[in-house]
Amino acid sequence: MSHKIYATFPSLPGVYLFKNAQEEVLYIGKALSLKNRVSSYFHHQATDWKIDALIKEHETVEYILTNTEIEASLLEAELIKSHQPKYNILLKSGQPFVYILFTAHAIPTIKIVRNKNQKGLYFGPFLHKQQARAVYHFLIQTFRLNLCNKKIAHGCLDYHIGTCPGNCLPHFDPQDYLFHLQLAQNVLNGKDKEFTLNIQKKIAEYSNVLAFEKAQRLSNYLDNLYTIFTTIKARYSSKKFATDICAATTPHSTIVDVTAAATLELQKILNSKNPVNTIDCFDISHFQGKSIVGSCIRFTNGKPDKNKFRRFKIYGIIEQNDYAALQEIVTRRYALSTDIPDLILIDGGKGQLSAVKHVFSHTKCVSLAKKEELLFSDAHPHGFPLDVHTDVGKLLISLRDYAHHFAITYHRLDRKKQVRSHQTAALPDSPQQD
Repeated sequence: MSHKIYATFPSLPGVYLFKNAQEEVLYIGKALSLKNRVSSYFHHQATDWKIDALIKEHETVEYILTNTEIEASLLEAELIKSHQPKYNILLKSGQPFVYILFTAHAIPTIKIVRNKNQKGLYFGPFLHKQQARAVYHFLIQTFRLNLCNKKIAHGCLDYHIGTCPGNCLPHFDPQDYLFHLQLAQNVLNGKDKEFTLNIQKKIAEYSNVLAFEKAQRLSNYLDNLYTIFTTIKARYSSKKFATDICAATTPHSTIVDVTAAATLELQKILNSKNPVNTIDCFDISHFQGKSIVGSCIRFTNGKPDKNKFRRFKIYGIIEQNDYAALQEIVTRRYALSTDIPDLILIDGGKGQLSAVKHVFSHTKCVSLAKKEELLFSDAHPHGFPLDVHTDVGKLLISLRDYAHHFAITYHRLDRKKQVRSHQTAALPDSPQQD
């Protein structure tokens, strides 16, 4: 396959997978921009034997979109561990993640663990193990959470240097300890902005009195906290990418078999007389109700038919109205076309389906709700539950998610153009020359 095809990859974060002619995974990597990173493999200087061998042996490159670069890093680690690619060296053995655990004991403790096999409150997973451990030690010291197993009348050494909460003392107050434990959880939840500001003020104070070593130590803690906060906010779970992982790693020969079975299964579910070979899927994307765009993608015999993909900028609607936006793009898609699919799939629930099915009555129309994975149709007004592990579930959920990513990609590109145009408009006029 020509390397020029990779220039069409989106400039978005994600994971890419080099595969050989037998569709075995050769190499897995992550990228902030899939387009830039994958294209770079075909423009490198011939100095790295591994890249040269990879390019010669590969046949295709698949990709999985993620929301952030951190999600891409976590997904990359998980996929490398499960697929053991030939050209990957790191992350192939051992547990790639660590977690910060607050145990479920009567007097909980905080610890770093590699697996989620204990009861308690987990934060993570974290791929950046050094940062996670640094934050763990910082929380232990800052909130005095280092429980000891001693009983000393006047307190242990750790108590006197300020890291032990005093459970070694006869008058130990468990409620005070639990309060400090809750503060530590608030920090990891990113709820304590005042805590971060206090650290920044302390850094400034140390710098003013030339205590640069102390300021640097606190600054390092703060950098580690930012990494942890960003990772936690990503709320990573490989389940979010289950459909994309299946599509990117399953051999196409298997997908063809699955598609044939899915077509027959879908025909039965919809009580259709005709087979469902071509499916168009519509989705809407917006930012806080503004900059509304739409997308339509087509799968033919279970594979993306990119020549039939369409993007729509919504002109007639100013405020968010998904129903009206869907009506507009469905009408525009087929207004001048006789290329009608066997099925129209809408990303949404009952409301989205009701808004569209009367607009275009020349073919069957269904909708697929994200959270419950319920398929709504005339035959199933209350919803038919789809399972990603079934053939028809894999097909329709993949199609819905693909359309969603396509819409988001266009929306981000459109917003970038708007930002640039506003920046250009805000520039002062060039001075006139006499």
